[in-house]
Amino acid sequence: MTRNSVKPGNELLFCALGGSGEIGMNVNLYGCQGKWLMVDLGMTFSGQEYPGVDLVFADLEFIEERTDDLLGVVLTHAHEDHIGAVPYFAMELGVPLYATPFTARLVMAKLEEAGIAGKVDLRVIDHLDRFDLGPFGIRYVPLAHSIAEGNALVIETPYGRIFHTGDWKLDDEPLVGTPATTAELAAIGDEGVLALVCDSTNVFNSAASGSEGAVRRGLMEEVAKHAGRRVLVTTFASNVARLETLGEVAKATGRRLCVAGRSLDRIIATGQASGYLKDLPDTVDFATAMDLPRGEVLIVATGGQGEARAALARVAEGSHQIKLEAGDVVLFSSRQIPGNEIAIGRIQNRLAGQDVRIVTDRQSLIHVSGHPGRPELEALYGWLRPQILVPVHGEVRHMREQARLGKACGIPQTVAQKNGDLVRLAPGKPGKFGEVRSGRLVLDGDIIAPADGEAIVMRRRLAANGVVIVAVAPGGRIDVAGLGLPLDEDYADFVAETRDDVAEALGKLRGPAKKDREARIEAARLAARRAATRWSGKRPQVQVMLLED
Repeated sequence: MTRNSVKPGNELLFCALGGSGEIGMNVNLYGCQGKWLMVDLGMTFSGQEYPGVDLVFADLEFIEERTDDLLGVVLTHAHEDHIGAVPYFAMELGVPLYATPFTARLVMAKLEEAGIAGKVDLRVIDHLDRFDLGPFGIRYVPLAHSIAEGNALVIETPYGRIFHTGDWKLDDEPLVGTPATTAELAAIGDEGVLALVCDSTNVFNSAASGSEGAVRRGLMEEVAKHAGRRVLVTTFASNVARLETLGEVAKATGRRLCVAGRSLDRIIATGQASGYLKDLPDTVDFATAMDLPRGEVLIVATGGQGEARAALARVAEGSHQIKLEAGDVVLFSSRQIPGNEIAIGRIQNRLAGQDVRIVTDRQSLIHVSGHPGRPELEALYGWLRPQILVPVHGEVRHMREQARLGKACGIPQTVAQKNGDLVRLAPGKPGKFGEVRSGRLVLDGDIIAPADGEAIVMRRRLAANGVVIVAVAPGGRIDVAGLGLPLDEDYADFVAETRDDVAEALGKLRGPAKKDREARIEAARLAARRAATRWSGKRPQVQVMLLED
């Protein structure tokens, strides 16, 4: 399918540019009667596959070429994998953003930090009434999640009603916010739901996710066990209900609250401005916290995913003003995000080496997920009774398993899709009918570049095999430098032999090749690479400079 051939006609289309085939980086498109609607604009954090890179984005080329037909971006909630790309792409897209107040405040802070707050149209939806964008009628439906103002979307179209869940769970004791009731969800089902576009993250969990109320009781009990000890709790900064709980735990156990991490400061300020965390106790600074008796302080810190620059990592390595000693306790009130196990384990081992006790959700009820397990998915299917299930927000294994679950629960049709698949939901039988460009971009320094571009590919090669630099100076002098080769003891001998091999290779050139720049560079490159492979078993990148030119 050519890149310019897709314009929605009298039909309802769906296309994920991110978040289908991975957990994170959510970007979803709905198309109808010549127009497109975007739901969420998220990012993900880089792993080892992108050395030197922190942030990864969905490639938006498909919709960037169609911004005249894009009506707006509707944001379901304020997690980074749903709003994190906004400051990098909002201006280029040039359409209004829609969000509820808490989400809007966090988005505005991002826009202000990027210096573009006055150039982006951010519209706050401070009620749950329907608003219209072209052929789409949209209303927010509050659902429980691990952040304030998690929302699903009901999207009305001429071809049927979409229920787009965003991230969600069921929670009898959500503590913050008021999710839609069972009756309200069933009423939406009674009105008729064409398609349920649904979070797949926890589909393999046989149990429900659990409630924030149960976590509050668990944290109360756990902190009370450690009288006389300094207790640090690390949790997701965005979980406003968890922060409220920790404030209540501090008051109930006679401890002062200390907060370590800029993202926590930002969420607390945003939450209070949005009407949450009204009873959070006043916090103390680091110096005051360290002067208090050990059993009279409760520290809340960022870094539960092993982030190297976060507060917990610096506490563990002793470079933070917050100090822990033998017998102190760190509670991980968070789950391990897949891919972060090594980083988290490194911090936990460092803490354990200092005889600091570590407690995780495997030992105590101090965390519950913000995503639905199988019982919650089954309940939602029963209330909404959709005609079509479109699993999103998961790796392929999660989405395929949810499709199987939905089919087993009686949903008539399921659609297996991935990033870039064009899906027609109506009219007719739903399914994929084409593909569009999708992929990943990375924020590399100050530049947004292709994730599979030459710079990243070369960086991987350098990381794996090292580099050899050969300089040929006037008069035939040859200098060799090798970086990243396992030749500590043999390095001098390697350099000497490589120098001789390059000189010999250049000396064997005859005729026009003897003066041809490219021929000389290639002869020197091959000689140096053979020498490096012979000495180290590695196949490094080789850079040759002819200085006499």
